[in-house]
Amino acid sequence: MDARIGEFSGRLLELGRALHAEPELSFEEHASAARLAELLDGAGFAVERGAYGLETAVVGSYGSGDLTVGMCAEYDALPGIGHACGHNVICAAGAGAAIGLAAAAEVLGIRVVLLGTPAEEAGGGKVLMLERGAFDGVTVAMMAHPARYDDVDPRSSTTSVSRFEVTFTGRSAHAALSPESGVNAGDAAVVAQVAVGQLRQQLPDGFRVAGVVRDGGERSNIIPERTVLEWEVRTPTAEQLGSLKERVQACFEGAAIATGCSVAFRPTQPDYLDLRNDSWLMDAYAEGLRATGRTVEAPPVQPVRLGASTDMGNVTHALPAIHPSIGILGAEGSPHTREFTRCTVGAAADDAVLAAARAMAWTGVAVAADAERRAHYLSVRG
Repeated sequence: MDARIGEFSGRLLELGRALHAEPELSFEEHASAARLAELLDGAGFAVERGAYGLETAVVGSYGSGDLTVGMCAEYDALPGIGHACGHNVICAAGAGAAIGLAAAAEVLGIRVVLLGTPAEEAGGGKVLMLERGAFDGVTVAMMAHPARYDDVDPRSSTTSVSRFEVTFTGRSAHAALSPESGVNAGDAAVVAQVAVGQLRQQLPDGFRVAGVVRDGGERSNIIPERTVLEWEVRTPTAEQLGSLKERVQACFEGAAIATGCSVAFRPTQPDYLDLRNDSWLMDAYAEGLRATGRTVEAPPVQPVRLGASTDMGNVTHALPAIHPSIGILGAEGSPHTREFTRCTVGAAADDAVLAAARAMAWTGVAVAADAERRAHYLSVRG
């Protein structure tokens, strides 16, 4: 298995570098998906392009058996700063893990599936694929996300997030000639933002609200009849998300009443749920990571809850799965910064790709080879 990853190491690292050099945004990852599909083809996988009604989704499968191990690969980038979240590393590592585990598939009596999931940064590709049945036959799933350090604490989590668009509609008028005949949608946006600002001081720790005005009017001498804002709310758990969203949207409804505008809400992507790692799988991954020669520190006394969110959280709510962090050792900056973009390609990133690939592949072996654990996960998945 390690030998198979070694055999493909050049192609895996080339994949990660190629994605970094040509970053593509959510649902536009055509070249990235094509490169992943071509690599899986070359490794003997049965490959489906444009899977589950998503043009840039890829599914590759190898082998057969009652147990299916799923590896997730992300490959979308961020606007302006490219692969500042290291999805090029995620993609190459996931492909490497699937290819490595496939070498042992017949002996272990398992099926290996690589799920190329688009639009993690915006759009919820995994949520859409989950809803459309992509994970129905998957027993356990995993992926590794780059960071500045290795994190194998199963208690580590992310926040749940709901993102939505707010549109205020008023009536335009000449700002100097007849301002009294206008209904100012710009004023509604201002009142709403002030109300949300006041609400923030009453929110518990870990609750986050953020937003931008996407369309605030055209000219200073025209009272705007329409403004469009994009907002998001985050909470530590999925169960808390709905109540915070209601409180924030009430601020927008109040602004509409105060200014005489109408208001409409539209979700811009599926809700992302908090990450809930499977402890046994994470322990197996940690052992696999140590076997690569990495020093894996003991988990801290207090678990880490990242302020970020991921659609992999929805997967962990649906089936046993993990989302550890693989360290790009020596990296500067943190994800979603230009400094981190520079670190997601190069020797340290290459090392992270191969270490994560081997650790995830060995996690798949651990599940398949442990009769009791294998039976447990099969029973969980029905």
